[in-house]
Amino acid sequence: MNELIEIGKRARQASGELSHLNTEQKNRILQRVAELLEHSAPAILKANEADLKGAGEMGLKGAIVERLTLSGDRIKGIAEGLRQIVQLEDPIGEIMEMKRRPNGLLIGKKRVPLGVVGVIYESRPNVTADVAGLCIKTGNVCVLRGGKEAFRSNNAIVGIFHRAISECGLDPHMVQLVQDTSRESAVGMMKLNKYLDILIPRGGAGLIQAVVQNSTVPVIETGVGNCHIYVDEAADLEKAVAIVYNAKTQRPGVCNAAESLLVHEKVAARVLPSIGESLKGAGVEIRGDSQTCALIPGSVPATEEDWSTEYLDLIISSKVVGSVEEAVDHINRYGSMHSESIITENYSHAQYFLERVDAAAVYVNASTRFTDGFEFGYGAEIGISTQKLHARGPMGLKELTTSKYIIYGSGQTR
Repeated sequence: MNELIEIGKRARQASGELSHLNTEQKNRILQRVAELLEHSAPAILKANEADLKGAGEMGLKGAIVERLTLSGDRIKGIAEGLRQIVQLEDPIGEIMEMKRRPNGLLIGKKRVPLGVVGVIYESRPNVTADVAGLCIKTGNVCVLRGGKEAFRSNNAIVGIFHRAISECGLDPHMVQLVQDTSRESAVGMMKLNKYLDILIPRGGAGLIQAVVQNSTVPVIETGVGNCHIYVDEAADLEKAVAIVYNAKTQRPGVCNAAESLLVHEKVAARVLPSIGESLKGAGVEIRGDSQTCALIPGSVPATEEDWSTEYLDLIISSKVVGSVEEAVDHINRYGSMHSESIITENYSHAQYFLERVDAAAVYVNASTRFTDGFEFGYGAEIGISTQKLHARGPMGLKELTTSKYIIYGSGQTR
């Protein structure tokens, strides 16, 4: 806990400097980090290699290892994401509204940084760079607590941020990584409300719920994705097969991958065999209701638990439904309010789905895999919020800000 208190104190001190940097100064840091990331790729990959070896010794596999793995292309992608953040408009200082009251007071609302942002996350070293980059652009100090499986990779990336910030003559404590990866340090961050303004968990359902239930710091809930694809009776079936395949197999270990498939009974016999053949060719296990199992040989009978499970693996649940209304009811009952998609050529059905499904991102004729800060044009994301207060969906720059009222008077008294 002593380490966290010292980190918190340094974060508060650095916040005073970072929150008042101009756009050019912040962009200069991010440009330099992008350059150093690409230049230092061999060292980062060596650190990541050691993490992957350690993950194997810990018995980790599947989605966790996939998310942990870096490559030359992934490092280039991280650097490109930072360069995209540089190109985005700086939201800090934006005057969102201004009005004059009858008494002559001029009352405005200005966008300002949150302050100190804490993030607890697992496996994904790219999160280290994404969060730090977005926080610097928005004038927020970040305190990062990654998992032990990515400790060396995270340290290598944070070291690059420290070098870039120092080269710009500024306090490197604008970005800090908690060195203690024990459970105690995560619990300690949840109680660090004296220093943290917001806490964001990124990881599995267990981590997110632990933070939501135990934190005294305000929390933005992110990430768990039981995402559905509904193939409507008016679907273009070729589109349906391609979209389901992409949403499930392109990267199965992430929160915007499809975990559940719903198919209208009028097209089930025509499209489920093709979807099944496509998915099984990619090694996907299909857990279906009785109609799915009859139409896709080799399917496993689904249990009630399957309808609400985020697999993060090459597994998908599948159910035949009688209407778009039944599909929407199923999604609102079992979904996680992340990303949902309807495949249809019927405008009324599409609009019904868009209006009635309760989720952060709702699609018509597209893969759920697009729910991503990079794909939405934010350069990166700090997480995908599945709650309704303050932020919802991919969190970019504006979601890392709050507001301040500014009032101009000329001697008014009340």
